[in-house]
Parts: sequence; C-alpha cells; structure tokens
Amino acid sequence: MKSFTEWFFTTLGAAVVIYYGAKLLLFTRMLYPKRWFPLTKSFFSSMGEWAVVTGASEGIGRQYAFALAEQGMNVVIMSRTKMTLDKVAKEISETTRRLVKVIVVDFTKDDVFADIEEQLKYLDIGVLVNNVGMMPSVVPRRFLEDEDLDQTIKRVINCNVKTMVKMCKIILPGMENRRKGVIVNIASGIASIPFPMYSLYAASKIFVERFSQGLYAEYKDKGIIIQAVTPFGVSTRMVGYQQTNATMLAPQDFVTSSLQYIRAGDKTYGSLCHMFLGWLLHTIPLKILHTEFMLQGLKEYVERKQAEKSSSPVVKEA
Repeated sequence: MKSFTEWFFTTLGAAVVIYYGAKLLLFTRMLYPKRWFPLTKSFFSSMGEWAVVTGASEGIGRQYAFALAEQGMNVVIMSRTKMTLDKVAKEISETTRRLVKVIVVDFTKDDVFADIEEQLKYLDIGVLVNNVGMMPSVVPRRFLEDEDLDQTIKRVINCNVKTMVKMCKIILPGMENRRKGVIVNIASGIASIPFPMYSLYAASKIFVERFSQGLYAEYKDKGIIIQAVTPFGVSTRMVGYQQTNATMLAPQDFVTSSLQYIRAGDKTYGSLCHMFLGWLLHTIPLKILHTEFMLQGLKEYVERKQAEKSSSPVVKEA
C-alpha cells in the first residue's frame, strides 16, 4: 500500500509540474510573438486580394484598414457615415496606393446584408475584420436604467452579434473554397468575467469570443485562421478618447501589436499589457468585484473621467 501511495503522489506531482510547465512555456511564447509566430511580408496579401473591415471610419477599425492596405491588400471599409468613410478611403489610397471600396451601412438596422453580399460577391476576399460594435453607455449603469431598453437591446444584438455572424456567413464560403483566409473578430477584455454595469455589452462580446473559437475549431484544418481579439483599453470614441498610457493604448499601437499575434491561436488579448490585465482580472474573486462598493466606485471613476474630459479646454487649429 505504501509503494502505491508513493507512486500515486509521485505521478500526480509530475503531472502537475508538466501541466504548469507547459502553461509557462505557452505564456513565454506570448512575450516574443515575432519569434514564435513569425509572418512573412506577403502573409496577408497571400490570403486574397481584398480585406473587409467593418466599423472602419475611426478607431480600431480604421487602423486595421490602414495596416492591411500597407500589407499590400485592397480594402473594403464599412460604416454608417459616408463623409467619414470617404475621407478615410482617400487617406488610405493616397498613403498606400491601394484600391479602397466604400460601403455605407448602419449595422444596427435589420435588413442590410443582402446589399452587402451583392457588393462583395465578385471580390477575392482574404481577410475579414469584424470590428463594428456599440456600447450602450460609456458610463456604467444597471440594465434597467436604460431609458429606451427595447431599442438598446435590438441595436446591441444587431451590431455586436448579428453583424459578425452574417459577415462570416457571407465571406467564409469563399475562404473555404480557396482553403485560406483570416477572420478577426473584435471582442472585449471585460467579457473575460461576468461584468455588472456593462452586462448587455459584455454578454454580446462573450458571444463573439465563443463563436470565434467554435469556428476556429471547425475550419482550422481548411487553412483558415479565425481569431477573437479581446482588448481592454484602447483610446477610441467608445471610451471617450481617454489619454493613452501603459494600459490605454492608441488604436495604431494596438492594431500593430494584435497583428503580430494573428497565428497565436483562437483568442488573444492583442497586446502584452492587456494579457496581464486579463490575468489580473481572473485572479480577483468575483465576490469582491461584484460588491456594491466596487460597482459604485467604478461608476464614480468613469463619471469623473468623463467630467474631466468635458471640462478640458479645446484647442482649435487655425
């Protein structure tokens, strides 16, 4: 009996060491993406002639469109504001000398995808970035505090959930036929845990994450990369253009970093600092994070930041 007990605990200990050793190795790989997940200069352009980016008029989507054009791809940019899209298209075209196609669409609406499919059907699409998304309110609030809750539910589900699924339905068949392609679906770091005060938004983004991981398992053997990217703070309109710092990244810096992890698996945080934030968030017990004290503190913090931004002087260029 003694020998069996010794054997059992020795085997168990070895298994634990191997398990955590493997996790440590995987973690260290994320520290050096260029070494572990190298990309050739023609990696993205080899996937197809065109890239499609939703929500591309500003922020993260705009930077993905620029980055992919700089990689030698023509780009289709999609958003609801034609004037802004035309400006972005001109900037991309003049900077990169690539073709840019503009599709004006409001993804919060119901029936918009037949026209999109018609406009894309003859394009050789190698990359899809599902970036478009909406947050009901920058300031945290409880689910029932929304003044027009029914419309908010509809708009969030249409924009954050339905659009991603329908765009995959439109573009994935062509990638499957060619046995190559990249789909990047932008989720959110706050969906890492149940996140009160942003419940609807966080829930919509965990759908993005799980759907992406499921598709990756289904299509990875067909040469298609499908990845959920889950950023925390990126200085965009969604977070009130907060000042950049070690964790609040500029869109260009985040996109540059995230593209380095494109071969790193079905989910990444897109940057090293956001990976540490994700780890930290998972180490704090939910009983602490979900206390009324923490929730009220979060609300007051965001309100204070918004007030500081509103009171800051605006300098206009001549």
